[in-house]
Amino acid sequence: MVTEVIRYASSRRNVGSYIGRALLYITLTLGAVAMVVPFVWMILTSLKSPAEVTTFSWFPAELHWDNYAEAMSAAPFIDYFRNSLILTIGQTLLTLVFATAAGYALAQLPIRGRGMLLGYVIVLLMVPFQVVIVPLFLVVKQIPLFGGNDIFGQGGNGWLDSWWGLIVPLAMGPLYIFLARQFFVTLPPELGEAARIDGVNEFGIFARIMVPLVRPALVTIAVFQIEAAWNSFIWPLVSTRSQDLRPLQLGLAIFAQDPLNIQWTYLMAGATLATLPMILLFILAQRYFVQGLANAGLKG
Repeated sequence: MVTEVIRYASSRRNVGSYIGRALLYITLTLGAVAMVVPFVWMILTSLKSPAEVTTFSWFPAELHWDNYAEAMSAAPFIDYFRNSLILTIGQTLLTLVFATAAGYALAQLPIRGRGMLLGYVIVLLMVPFQVVIVPLFLVVKQIPLFGGNDIFGQGGNGWLDSWWGLIVPLAMGPLYIFLARQFFVTLPPELGEAARIDGVNEFGIFARIMVPLVRPALVTIAVFQIEAAWNSFIWPLVSTRSQDLRPLQLGLAIFAQDPLNIQWTYLMAGATLATLPMILLFILAQRYFVQGLANAGLKG
């Protein structure tokens, strides 16, 4: 009798486990479909004729691969790609240096008020970029001794409409500091103490011992920053006037300048080409990226 009761209870647990797993798979599948459908729609639209875009249809009646060539010839997209590449590389390199240094300091160094600084970083995570864009614009405009400004930051444009203004202001973020700190806090402090006994200075401990041990964090931060820099739109729109500095996302806006005549086929073709580098990046860095996000939440 007891054996039958145990068997019955085990059977019910198995049924509940199967149902729960089935619901999980269904939810994940629906989420995956919801994420993929807009991308598939973008590609299919890029291959349609302008007349087909005005009517609803999933698949184009005829594939118009020439949309890609015509979209690339409508504006200097080679220059836009180059600008986006420079912007992305510059911001990513600076972010890796600054974020890892700040994260290491918050995790491993005996700084007075370290808890308050960490709390300040966490609070900044909740501040949207749109809130700080006006103060950031004023600060960049009043950088002393740049862009015609005097020592007090008056009289010129500062870093506006320059590579400095495009790269430096967004080369740091509280999310990147938090991620770096979460990795450094998992490393035993004995590593640094042993290195200090051996005569290694603080910079050597940081650069030669600690940083190589947090490679997943570096990849995770780099992927986040590359995606943000490559898709940046608002700040380049606000801080630049010259076409020579404008990145790819602003270049794509040329197809939507006239609200009554948006060139959807060219816009989708350009957006598809702009998306491909990010997809390739995620595929190559997927293992480190997932590992980095998983480890980021393990330590408080």
